[in-house]
Amino acid sequence: MDLLNTLVDKGLRRELPTRDEALAVLATSDDDLLDVVAAAGKVRRHWFGRRVKLNYLVNLKSGLCPEDCSYCSQRLGSKADILTYTWLKPEEAAKAAAAGLAGGAKRVCLVASGRGPTDRDVDRVSRTIEAIKDAHEDVEVCACLGLLSEGQAERLRAAGADAYNHNLNTSEATYGDITTTHTYADRVDTVRKAHTAGLSACSGLIAGMGESDEDLVDVVFALRALDPDSVPVNFLIPFEGTPLAEEWNLTPQHCLRILAMVRFVCPDVEVRIAGGREVHLRSLQPLALHLANSIFLGDYLTSEGQAGKADLEMIADAGFEVEGAGEATLPEHRVRGDRSQDGGCGSGTGASCAASASSTTSTPSARTAGGPRPDLVAVRRRGAGTDLAPNA
Repeated sequence: MDLLNTLVDKGLRRELPTRDEALAVLATSDDDLLDVVAAAGKVRRHWFGRRVKLNYLVNLKSGLCPEDCSYCSQRLGSKADILTYTWLKPEEAAKAAAAGLAGGAKRVCLVASGRGPTDRDVDRVSRTIEAIKDAHEDVEVCACLGLLSEGQAERLRAAGADAYNHNLNTSEATYGDITTTHTYADRVDTVRKAHTAGLSACSGLIAGMGESDEDLVDVVFALRALDPDSVPVNFLIPFEGTPLAEEWNLTPQHCLRILAMVRFVCPDVEVRIAGGREVHLRSLQPLALHLANSIFLGDYLTSEGQAGKADLEMIADAGFEVEGAGEATLPEHRVRGDRSQDGGCGSGTGASCAASASSTTSTPSARTAGGPRPDLVAVRRRGAGTDLAPNA
């Protein structure tokens, strides 16, 4: 297929595909799926070999969020039956992190619900980072605390944080449809604050919220313009008790096409399969390792994931290897700061790609084969905030 050959060549050169090329990946047929995976897999292996980075989530504060993000089980007005608790103490968070590190994770992601941290919250998280790094000197720590105020990213960096996560989630054009209590621009601003403070920026998306393929391409192009080091790809978990509980728009095949498109647009960044992989990729999870070079180990914030042991077996059985603590995740040119990329939104200027969007819009197709699978959505009842052992 000429399209795939072109995209492989561009990926090896870090050249931005056209919007039409990105949309064409999402429009490929199931008959061509393995060809798409193989092509994107060449780009993945060129930049990351057969390594898989493991990340581990610690939910520092669960539920009771004042924001109204429609996809989130912790949102204002959520009726989802999730764990709710206030801040874990630093030693409790460090104990939870240790379980993931023992399972092979090299990055711990510290997450707290809320609009954004107060200065007191930043002090609390700083003490947690110090407690984790005192026990595990080589661990990477990523904080995810919501919208940042001036100076907070610098304080987290001084405390030892390596990265900051704040996802764009969806396109700028549709952002107001899923959240009204803050704006898309607020999210972009926080990612830029992390960059400016010297933190590794982590920003991604959520697929399956009823968006069109054009929306998916828009947000991925915007992410490339922001130039994060890692791009988590979440697949909506339709929690009962949230506004998007009935949104079952994904098939395993389309999830793979989305991951392939992200890899072609962001060839040399850490593409991470995040929440929802068990729900939507299901038995095709091993194929996704040919596209993404990073996954979360074990459970997520409010939902249970695949058993940590099964994650490790899946990686080994698929012919991949867990990335070691001493191995650099990113290609050398990104580590040393040489991020110049050719063409359009890939220049790393941070400019919005929305102006280049096609005027064509499409409604999401009914992609779910075999109907919704709410049986696969399991609320987390173990690990942080409970007396039960974590899944790691």
